[in-house]
Amino acid sequence: MKKKIALITGVTGQDGSYLSELLLSKNYVVYGLCRRVSYFNRNRIEHLRGNKRFKLVYGDLSDYTSLESIIKLSRPDEIYNLGAQSHVGHSFEIPEYTSEVTGLGSLRILEAMRFLGLKKTKFYQASTSELFGEKQKGINSFNEKSLMVPKSPYGVSKLYSYWITKVYREAYGLFACNGILFNHESPRRGETFVTRKITMFLAKKILGSKDILYLGNLNAKRDWGHAKDYTELQWKILQQSRADDYVIATGKTTSVRDFINECCKYLKIKIIWQGKGVNEKAYILNGKKKDLIIKVDKKYYRPLEIDYLRGNPQKALKKLNYKLKYNLKDLVKDMLDSDIKRFKKSM
Repeated sequence: MKKKIALITGVTGQDGSYLSELLLSKNYVVYGLCRRVSYFNRNRIEHLRGNKRFKLVYGDLSDYTSLESIIKLSRPDEIYNLGAQSHVGHSFEIPEYTSEVTGLGSLRILEAMRFLGLKKTKFYQASTSELFGEKQKGINSFNEKSLMVPKSPYGVSKLYSYWITKVYREAYGLFACNGILFNHESPRRGETFVTRKITMFLAKKILGSKDILYLGNLNAKRDWGHAKDYTELQWKILQQSRADDYVIATGKTTSVRDFINECCKYLKIKIIWQGKGVNEKAYILNGKKKDLIIKVDKKYYRPLEIDYLRGNPQKALKKLNYKLKYNLKDLVKDMLDSDIKRFKKSM
């Protein structure tokens, strides 16, 4: 029986590495698109390099020629476009680059599929909850029909990718799908993202660190899931008989402050919060003594803040016949255990 072939952009990232593991476990041949850069950032996929069904190929979402060449070479049954400049805060600093890669990158892949006549190839576009922007009056959660009002260059770029995927599906009959993923974390989450900053900081703290953590908006509420659940759902989206778009989320929200509280609860750290807004601080209680560990810093606020994002995953969980395997406590445990183990090794 012929093995299925998948092409994954963004293969060195959190989702790319988990999806590669999943597809290899299902006997796929996996081509992972990797940029040629001046430094190596392959730690998430290094353990896969010895697998003969895992093949790294070099290209760039900003370069149509390289994408067409790779797609022509691999002739994939499935393409997962996970590559992007995916940090919302950074997108305000590099908006043109974000738009070029995160927005137009998806168009280049779709156009290569159309040009090469790959009618049977299935395409997955990694979309984002940042499409929805601010909380809307009378709306407690966002679904596939919710109004999209992005509030960052990243969100706007993803909105273009979302709609161009739908256009190519309708205009050219391509099997092209969007997965609108809400925040999803793991031990492989990038170190600049807030959840990973928190778990790394607290892991170092219980190992003796005297550092202070500086954060932005502690009141921001996000719908946080586990990347392992979400990558499995990405695969399931392309196993359907009809192309469609799906919101992938947990349906629950947690503030940044409460994420910290959950981490401290797992580590049995007693903390108290004092002050409000930019003057809010967190202290560790040690008997009658209290030690400052967290402060708010204005520089970590975005030019346009989004305070609330909660997804409604009912369509996806029902149609894809899936039950989430991880809750917030599981996620916190997984991330903290991994970071503690990592830092103990380096001591």
